[in-house]
Amino acid sequence: MHLVIVDDDSVLLGALARRFGQRGFSVTTYADAITAEQLIAQQAQAYLLDLRFASQSGLSFIAPLRAALPQCRIILLTGYASIANAVQAVKLGADDYLTKPVDFLQLEQAITGKAQSGTATDTATLLSPEQLEWEHIHRVLAEHGGNISRTAELLGMHRRTLQRKLGKHRP
Repeated sequence: MHLVIVDDDSVLLGALARRFGQRGFSVTTYADAITAEQLIAQQAQAYLLDLRFASQSGLSFIAPLRAALPQCRIILLTGYASIANAVQAVKLGADDYLTKPVDFLQLEQAITGKAQSGTATDTATLLSPEQLEWEHIHRVLAEHGGNISRTAELLGMHRRTLQRKLGKHRP
């Protein structure tokens, strides 16, 4: 299966490309601004689109992809989930709307459209308190342009504590 992944997070992009490649997928990745025509030209069976991609929105690619490739799977992946975006994505033709961090098996199910044996597909993946904290810290840090001092101040923690937490891997 040919999979196209569009995400400006190079670490996540590399990890997903590697994991799906190991599973037998042919993977094409885009980390920079792109056009819908470039995506359509890939003629992939599945597209994994980041909601906020560089200065673009993954939402803008859904309708052109659906019109040109009605049988492809389109999954929107975001760290900034909202009900309004989810509804809009589905109305535009997305097959699924998932939030980061996402369980790899859940993501694979969404891309292939097949449930894996022994997994629950109808239950939402709940985040642990550590995952929620990690996501919140990184969101606030991104909103303030990577300014650690300002982020620590807004989160009510010492700058060194924040730096220690940022040095850890995603839980």
